[in-house]
Amino acid sequence: MSARESLAGPVCRAVSLTGVALLALAAVAGPAAAGDTVDLVSHGQSASHATASTANAAGRNKARTSRHGHAKVFPTQQAAKAQAQAQSPEAATAAAGYGGLIYSGGVSGVGVTTGAPQVYLVFWGSQWGRSSTTSTGALQLSGDPKGVAPRLQALMKGIGTNNETWSGVMTQYCEGVAAGSTACPSTATHVGYPTGGTLAGVWADPSAAAPQQATAQQIAAESVRAAGHFGRTTPGSNRNVQYVVVSPTGTHPDGFNTGSATSNFCAWHDWNGDTAMSGGAAASPYGDIAFTNLPYVSDAGATCGAGYVNGPAGPLDGFLIVAGHEYAETITDQNPAGGWVDAVGSENADKCSWIGVGGSTGAQNLTFATGSFPMQATWSNTANACEISHAIVRTTAVPVVTVTNPGTQTGAVRAAKTLQLRATDSTGAALSYTAQGLPAGLTISTTGLVSGTPTTAGSFAVSVTARDSAGGSGSASFTWTISPASTCPAPGQKLGNTGFETGVAAPWRTTAGVVDKSSAQGPHSGLWKAWLDGYGTSHTDTLSQTVTLPLGCASYTFSYWMHVSSADTSTLAHDTMTVRAGTTILATYSNLNKSTSYIQRSFGLSRFAGQSVTLTFTGVENASLQTSFVVDDAAVIVK
Repeated sequence: MSARESLAGPVCRAVSLTGVALLALAAVAGPAAAGDTVDLVSHGQSASHATASTANAAGRNKARTSRHGHAKVFPTQQAAKAQAQAQSPEAATAAAGYGGLIYSGGVSGVGVTTGAPQVYLVFWGSQWGRSSTTSTGALQLSGDPKGVAPRLQALMKGIGTNNETWSGVMTQYCEGVAAGSTACPSTATHVGYPTGGTLAGVWADPSAAAPQQATAQQIAAESVRAAGHFGRTTPGSNRNVQYVVVSPTGTHPDGFNTGSATSNFCAWHDWNGDTAMSGGAAASPYGDIAFTNLPYVSDAGATCGAGYVNGPAGPLDGFLIVAGHEYAETITDQNPAGGWVDAVGSENADKCSWIGVGGSTGAQNLTFATGSFPMQATWSNTANACEISHAIVRTTAVPVVTVTNPGTQTGAVRAAKTLQLRATDSTGAALSYTAQGLPAGLTISTTGLVSGTPTTAGSFAVSVTARDSAGGSGSASFTWTISPASTCPAPGQKLGNTGFETGVAAPWRTTAGVVDKSSAQGPHSGLWKAWLDGYGTSHTDTLSQTVTLPLGCASYTFSYWMHVSSADTSTLAHDTMTVRAGTTILATYSNLNKSTSYIQRSFGLSRFAGQSVTLTFTGVENASLQTSFVVDDAAVIVK
């Protein structure tokens, strides 16, 4: 929790002034003492948005006094009840709750715990005594009269096991959304689920006695030392980690259980960089350190929840509930109060603290792989209520969209132009295309086909984006140069169905089966291509189209992409393909030209200017060992 938390009601609240979270005492707290400074402003709210008289000790509307920058909560259960009875109907209505949690935008770039949460337990001080292990391998300490150390370890080992859904409530929250958001899209970075347990390590630090009344800064400094002890020495290694500093019995960390008006809390969490901590911020060479001040909670007895769920059989009920409370708040508000808090600063566990036992909202025993533990519910925005269980929410990965860069493009004013852009989606989803910076006269369809007739010469920086319906997108940028209009009366592409993507041959003339989209021979682009021969028997295939070439143009270029695949490993040309323009042979290929990929071939046709000429591919295969001649993306460009 980010400001100390009260057991009398929703326990903690994020304090916009300091960022600390508290768990306050349930029975010993009282109203603010005379002369205390009452801070009623939180999470951007003006003083008019909070009331001085609190509704319950869990206080969604906690009146707080400031001491060393920390927020304190005062009302006992009895005092809270008396205050509620004295309230006006309007104040009582306000005290009953302030709605759901709101994302605060992060502090130091951190909003929530985004990976699987990891917890390090630090038993601070030589007062803990001698160390040994239990039969289950847990650390136990001779200076631990209530035997809490093994139970805390079992709790943290158990959270996230057996597919438990108590943690699911927290996974609905996220970061990477706008400040003020109250919900998270599936593609946002959600709080991580602690699969397999949260406990990452345990350290009994006997190097010195823990201070009798440590400041918040001293507690933060111990958490920084723990980071070094555990080898978490980089900011990244601490991104999803929290350090729980457990003080020994009889000590009063940050004034815990001293009987003073500012000591009525059970625990709180914060981060080392909070400059408003008593003693100031704690320097860290390891990046931001999230930590919890967990006193020896049992020293406060029933005021901090002893027997809250299990009666006399549950002397550690409060200790475990408080530990779970702070854990839940840390992962949803890791650097207070940059995560999820309500309109007056209460965190998720605050809103559901000490509101009863059992049912879907009250504290109760939960069974993990390591045993049964008393736990409280936490606030669910999706249910608009406290929940003890919620379906686990996991971040949905945004699909990866990759746009194939077509490279530099050219054209001329008044010369029609087409370009089919292509992209892939990691999920195979359909894509929709848009473009910016196209030359005037060109447009792009949602399927990625750029077409039109340029009207303005110049060099244009074009950016093409492909998007899917799940939020995935990708872009490619290239240059498109348009030259001034030439004297060529009819420039542009003269072939039809250049990539065979209509699925039929026309206006090509072919033998049967040449236009094909089978997977045995892939296309250069798109789905279709022209596949000549490849039967392994005596066979001849042809592919031809007649084009008319205007006079007066600067260039006439015939090009195509070709791939030759052959089972013939000899050094003789047994199978051939001849390419002709009219009766003129432009090229001859054979099984000796086989390759693993497509190769582009180009020829000038200026000798045929002012004529109609038939371009013909003729493939001739002998009686054995197939050779396939595959042609795609043919073009006759006149400029």
